[in-house]
Amino acid sequence: MKSSIINTDQALKNLLDLLAIEGPTGQESRVIAALTKKLLAAGCKKAWIKTDDAHKRLGDGYEIGNLIVQLPGTVKTAPRIMFSAHMDTVPLCRGAVPVVKGNRIIAKGNTGLGGDDRSGCAAIVTMIETLLKHKLPHPPVTLLFPIAEENGLHGSRMVRFRDLGNPAMGFNLDGQYPNELVIGAMSAVRWTAEIKGISTHAGLEPHKGISAGLIGSKAMAMIADKGYFGRIVKGNRSGTSNLGSVNGGEASNQVMDRCIMTGECRSHSASFLTQIIKVYKTSFEQAARSVKNDGGKCGKVKFTTVSDYNAFRLNKSEPCVKIAGQAVQAAGLTPNPLVMDAGLDANNFNEKGLPTVTLGTGSHKFHQVDEYVDIREYLTACEILLNIAQLAAQ
Repeated sequence: MKSSIINTDQALKNLLDLLAIEGPTGQESRVIAALTKKLLAAGCKKAWIKTDDAHKRLGDGYEIGNLIVQLPGTVKTAPRIMFSAHMDTVPLCRGAVPVVKGNRIIAKGNTGLGGDDRSGCAAIVTMIETLLKHKLPHPPVTLLFPIAEENGLHGSRMVRFRDLGNPAMGFNLDGQYPNELVIGAMSAVRWTAEIKGISTHAGLEPHKGISAGLIGSKAMAMIADKGYFGRIVKGNRSGTSNLGSVNGGEASNQVMDRCIMTGECRSHSASFLTQIIKVYKTSFEQAARSVKNDGGKCGKVKFTTVSDYNAFRLNKSEPCVKIAGQAVQAAGLTPNPLVMDAGLDANNFNEKGLPTVTLGTGSHKFHQVDEYVDIREYLTACEILLNIAQLAAQ
């Protein structure tokens, strides 16, 4: 397992090429075309490559499904393993132009970069190029490039294990430092509050109206006052919550009769997540009852939730964690197992029974205009993936 066999120039080109492709959530077709071209050039056969129908089952205008590649192994007795990295980027990355600045890749101008998770996609491509070019021993390998990760891990949730060849373990790429092994992540629930008031002329008869905007504002103020907004710590229990969007109203001289607010709540504890959601629900209901017009009528609210993904925690003795740790050590680093306060495609894989650890690829400050990829860390991640493939064959 010598890192010198990795073509660093080609590895960097893979990353720059993929960073330059626009592919926000639901519009990943161009990314799939580029990945397919690179994988075919690396020696993959067309019969190994396909897309599934996740986009059709999701609906909502998604243009294409997950990209899946199944490689046969040179070591037939070794169990199949999976490498995954999502293709979509957040809207902030639209129009990104990647440039090399010192040991970093940054975005030219005022956009995000998209290192989350094009760096993971590029590292997987580089690993496959190296495996096939040098005819290195490896187990059967599945590559999964999910769609729609950024808006709720939808692609990985919809993937069918039979389409993946039923791998025994997974290695997900979606993090920062290459020695970090994410062995746990939190649950998340999305909430929607549909608030109904009464519309009247805001100048002539404001007292006859009920402002849906006021109800929503009071509800969020209650939640914050109770200590349940942003980072939440109650004794030994913790979580997070956020207000993501507010939509309502048509004119400044009309009392707002309808407002829709959306957000999310997260925690590693299922019971505490339930408590956070309860605080949100009761606060909106109390706020609706508290806003009345001069006729004594009050507002109404319909509060609904949808589970995005469930928390997981891998044992450090899990084979995927042990192999990842050995691969990190072989690259000259010290493995750092950690639990992340976020959601990953690995949440869905682990929930479905596929033990999956997540590794970093040198991407930092994602979802920000100052996002960057550390080139040395990215190249180290490529080496670690190559190590994993060879260790899994033993």
